[in-house]
Amino acid sequence: MPRVCFTLQVRQDRMAEYAERHAAVWPEMLRALHDTGWHDYSLFLRDDGLLVGYLQTDDLAAAQAGMARTDVNARWQAEMAEFFVELDLPPDQGFWQLSEVFHLEDQLAALDPERPTDPPAPTAQDQ
Repeated sequence: MPRVCFTLQVRQDRMAEYAERHAAVWPEMLRALHDTGWHDYSLFLRDDGLLVGYLQTDDLAAAQAGMARTDVNARWQAEMAEFFVELDLPPDQGFWQLSEVFHLEDQLAALDPERPTDPPAPTAQDQ
């Protein structure tokens, strides 16, 4: 499944509240993200406000369009917009998408197509 990585800039004076809000995302929003094709979605926040998002989706444009059709997304994006620096679009449309330049498993598979793919290492949440 294709991987997507993006960045946004969170206002430094709002970082703590931003993190708190994402520690308890509305259940309806969580379900909508999953149901519209956002998988393995994570956000990472650096101490200067740089936000890095990562997700897997078969089609980012379709996943975004699916969310745009939900009422919960309109409410969530309206509430989140004030947390970001110089953002002219809703956060889920105004992010900077990054180009992937390296993926270990892809390069290992190219070396030996017969080699089985290693399962992902367990995360703290898995333990």
